[in-house]
Amino acid sequence: MAETLEVESTLTDRYQTTVPQTVRRALKLGKRDKIHYTIRSSGEVVMTRVEASDGDDPVLSQFLGFLADDITRHPGRLQALDAGLVQHLQSLVGDVDVDLDAALSEDDE
Repeated sequence: MAETLEVESTLTDRYQTTVPQTVRRALKLGKRDKIHYTIRSSGEVVMTRVEASDGDDPVLSQFLGFLADDITRHPGRLQALDAGLVQHLQSLVGDVDVDLDAALSEDDE
């Protein structure tokens, strides 16, 4: 039978907690990984690591994480777009309709 480990963490006033290192190691959790909770009728909660789906782009996820972190650390670096630049960009795309939910196909290359 596998060894059972027990650890504790504390909730903050905002109901947040740090996942203990023992749990992070056991679940192989890294920064920005997602956690799934299964709540059983007995009140027991099972926490598992969410595996990335085939559609997830790990490079894009890391880049977006980098951007979010940089914005959080340096909010003063954000600048509004110049109205002239916005108009120029709109003139480039014109009446092009883009379905952001449509899958990319190899035929479009």
